[in-house]
Amino acid sequence: MTISKSIISHECTKQHHMDTAIRDRFTTAWQKYCPGAELPVTFEISDEYNITEQAKPPKGWRCIICDLARVRRGKSLVFDRSSVTCNGGLFYLGYDTQRTEHFRYFLSQGKPGVVEGERYKNTPEIVDEMDARHESPHLPGKYYTFKRWDMLTETDNPDVVIFFARPEVLSCLFTLANFDRAEPNGVIAPFGSGCSSIVHYPRLEQKSDHPRAVIGMFDPSARSCVPVDVLSFAMPMKRFLMLIDYMDESFLVTKTWNKVQNKILRSNTLHSQ
Repeated sequence: MTISKSIISHECTKQHHMDTAIRDRFTTAWQKYCPGAELPVTFEISDEYNITEQAKPPKGWRCIICDLARVRRGKSLVFDRSSVTCNGGLFYLGYDTQRTEHFRYFLSQGKPGVVEGERYKNTPEIVDEMDARHESPHLPGKYYTFKRWDMLTETDNPDVVIFFARPEVLSCLFTLANFDRAEPNGVIAPFGSGCSSIVHYPRLEQKSDHPRAVIGMFDPSARSCVPVDVLSFAMPMKRFLMLIDYMDESFLVTKTWNKVQNKILRSNTLHSQ
């Protein structure tokens, strides 16, 4: 087992760079155990702007999840406050720390003549209580750099790793995320927007000594930006490094997983048609 080696390596990246050997090791293992499945994407928060293309401010409202489709295809993008026009995105990415004036009505039943409600919560009071429990982590920089895993270089230092996956691949990730946990909640599914499930909640877990993974993309407003049957699975980089070390000694080497691998291959064929 090489857990301590990977953890030490990641701590070094806090001051130095991405270990490309770890990048390549995971890519090889991923192709072996989940053949044909998408590689994850990552984001890093910093105050430095690099040569990566900046996401252009959309005309009107657009969900950031739609922009990430380009990242999933291999195009690295940088986002800043001007790149985000969704109020929820501004809030969950940490650019805004306060909700808009009528959000309590927007998320619930609406307010006649003022705002149409999404009806995701039964009453404005429930929204108020939800927001009273909200924790806003410090935003350590103004730029979010999103890159696909195989696009990472030695100059990168990703904070969070995000998968977009179908059920069989989610089975791999979910089970692996619980591999070293006695308690049953190594993965959580908190209510929130699509961006909250891949940015906000994984960032909160980043502060924990025992970070959990976050399954998401249940937000109906974000569903139009992802393929059918696909959900997200995100976690802090420090947790992801531990899971890489577990892969070759886990259920992934069993005959049970071999049967699931065959389903993954069939699913890839079906969805490529």
